[in-house]
Amino acid sequence: MSRYNERQWPSFALLFALILLLPATLLVFVPIDTRVGIVVAVLLYMAVTAVLVMSSRRITVNDEGLTVGPAHLPHDAIGEVASFEGEEATAERGVRLDARAWLAIRGGISPVVRVEVLDPADPTPYWLVSTRKPQQLEQALNAARGS
Repeated sequence: MSRYNERQWPSFALLFALILLLPATLLVFVPIDTRVGIVVAVLLYMAVTAVLVMSSRRITVNDEGLTVGPAHLPHDAIGEVASFEGEEATAERGVRLDARAWLAIRGGISPVVRVEVLDPADPTPYWLVSTRKPQQLEQALNAARGS
């Protein structure tokens, strides 16, 4: 049973900015053939958008633990959980960051959740995960840890 599920889709601003691929591609291909330029520009925009959408990361908390993209942290290895927003999140990603931490940072998503790793065999002290819903992720992790 899933306690938390988030898909980190590309932002609308990023997809809108990708529209700049259209005139850039047209500049290259219009001198050759206008129709080919239009087709290539549209196909390139669609391909890049599809890659961004298909590669969007999923964050899941269930009975087995925390999964962020391909990485998994079992519930018995989850320690203290803390969520950060605003300047605190910036400090967690910057001046307070431990170089040994495992990072799942996504540009354009400022809030982060820090998850302590309790496994003594793991040299990673904590995971730092970008999320659009930091309080809900923190609550789900604390609930999974408590069960």
